[in-house]
Formats: sequence, C-alpha cells, structure tokens
Amino acid sequence: MSDSDEHEEEAHDGEREEEVHDDPHREEFHEDPVGHTRATAGMTVGQLVEGYGDAGIGAASVNEAGDVLAEMFANEDCTVFLSLAGAMVPAGMRRIVSDLIRDGYVDALVTTGANLTHDAIEAIGGKHHHGRTHDPEKSLREHDEGLRDEGVDRIYNVYLPQEHFAAFEGHLREEVFPALEADPDPDGDRDASGDGVVSIADLTRELGRANAAVNERDDVAEDPGVAAAASECDVPVYCPAVQDSVLGLQAWMYAQTADFTLDALDDMTELTDLAFEADDAGCLLVGGGVPKNFTLQTMLVTPRAYDYAVQITMDPEATGGLSGATLEEARSWGKLEKDARNASVYGDATVMLPMLIAAARERVE
Repeated sequence: MSDSDEHEEEAHDGEREEEVHDDPHREEFHEDPVGHTRATAGMTVGQLVEGYGDAGIGAASVNEAGDVLAEMFANEDCTVFLSLAGAMVPAGMRRIVSDLIRDGYVDALVTTGANLTHDAIEAIGGKHHHGRTHDPEKSLREHDEGLRDEGVDRIYNVYLPQEHFAAFEGHLREEVFPALEADPDPDGDRDASGDGVVSIADLTRELGRANAAVNERDDVAEDPGVAAAASECDVPVYCPAVQDSVLGLQAWMYAQTADFTLDALDDMTELTDLAFEADDAGCLLVGGGVPKNFTLQTMLVTPRAYDYAVQITMDPEATGGLSGATLEEARSWGKLEKDARNASVYGDATVMLPMLIAAARERVE
C-alpha cells in the first residue's frame, strides 16, 4: 500500500469515528430524564402528586392535572364549572363537592338527577351502605335476586334500602313541589313562561333549600349536602337530563295532577350568560355523559372558550363516544381555547377526584 493510500484510509477511519460520535438530529426528543417518585411516611397528598411529575405514564398526567386545577382555582377571575356524572354521591364523594362549593371554588354545577336524588336522601337522614358485588355462595343473578326480595338496591358495591326512596318522594311532595307550584320563580330573576312553569335550576335551588331546612329541623347528623351548599352559596345547579332519574320521575308524576311543569330549555340562557360574562373560564369534568357535553357545548354559543379544563374518565376515546373524547378533540370544536391548559386523567373518579382536589387546594391555600 502506498503512502497516499495509507493517508486516505486513515482519513476515512477518522470520518467513520466522527460519524459514530455525532448525536443524531432529534426534533421531538428533549433531554428530560424520568425521575423516581417517593412515597414516605408523613408526606401530604400535594407532595405525592408533585412527586408524580418526576414519573411517567399515568403519574405524569395526574401531576399535570393537579397543576392545571391549582392554577384554575387560584385565578380569581376564572368562572369554574364543575360537571359531575356517575354515582359520585352514593360512592362517598358528596362532601368533597359540597366543600368545594362552600369554599368558593365552584361557580356552577352541572350534574345528574341521580346524584341530586342520592344527595337529598342523605340530607334528610337516609344512608348508603357498604355492600358487595356478589355472594361467593350464589350466582351473580341469585345474589341480585336476593337483594330484590329484601328491598335493597345495589350500586356496584354500595347498597341502598328502597324505603329511602319512599322518604325522598314524601320530601319532594311535602317540602319541594308545593313551594314551587305556589311560586314558580322564587327569585324573580327570569320571565315566567306560563303558569306553573319551573326551570330546572329553580327546582334544584328549592331542593337544596328544603334539604337544608329538613336537615336542620330533624337534626340529621349528616351534612346537608351538595344542593344545600349550592342553594346557600347562590351557585346554580343545572341538571339537563333530570327526567333520567327518580327526581325526574317524581316531578313527572306530580305534574300529572298539579299545575307544575319543568322547562328543560330555560337553564340554557342562564348557563350561557354565565359563560358569556366570564373573564376566564375553566371546567372540571368528572365522568362524561350529558353533564360533560352540556358543560362543554355552552362555549359554542359564546365568543370565547375554556381557558382551563381537567377531566377524569375511564372511557377510551377510540369508541367515538363523548365520555371518552379527549379535551384535544374538544379544542377542535372550539370548546377550548387553542392555548388552553388542559389535562386528562384516566382512572376511577372515586380515587382520582379526592387526590386532585386535595393536591390543588394544598397548593392554593
């Protein structure tokens, strides 16, 4: 080999070594090593959620949601909408929601008639009980047939004796419906659309007032609850599918023999005005269904969209259903601002909601 060949070989070797040691161009990758979350005795929920920020997968999402929620709660110019679906009251989440309302963190609540029904049952002295999903000595069908014979309703692993629904019916017919029939618009803040016509927000407001009154009168040990807190704090409660509940059924039955009618559309004006007048707007979406869409769609008829959004869901987005739809998808509809801060947490809301609320409140307070 000639001297020139040797020099050329060395040059090529040097180029190969340089190529091996050069870092590839990475448009997506940013150096941010995953850390390791700690769990120690005495740490607060806020510290745990903050530590989740070092980790990946679901933990990182929980940390991000805690950040967004804390910023939303801390923003005094932000109107906060809470959407509550699923069996949150029977599962024991009732006090978390009523505390949020009383402490000024919620400006409007959108929920189901079922949650309002179970909320009222506890307010007037009824209780939900720990149960089980099945009896190991019976088939699944035999287990629930036995509960049917015993007059017990099952909500997964929660039991509710059916006599509480009878007490609830009496409560509505004695304390709630007659007052609304006599004065369909107790606050005088809207135009009556006809004799006996009541908005759903007026129904929930009167329900909350009656729940609190009976709770105090009968010295019920349990907190008067969500509707009572909302009524007390002048926070509107919207229930767009109220007829899909025992509360709705009882309202329909009462209307058969009384001058009493629910206006399903009246609330939309009030809710839209609230969104229209907001400086900033944020939403916490617990579960999906009608409450989630009713909360999000409000922004379609205003010149604005949500600046903050956090959702807790267990539903997958791939089915195309609303409950699992991502907040990014909502952005495409104009329900979220393009630069909105948003985060989604996938998990059981009875686990995730208390954790996120505790962490956010710890940061704000």
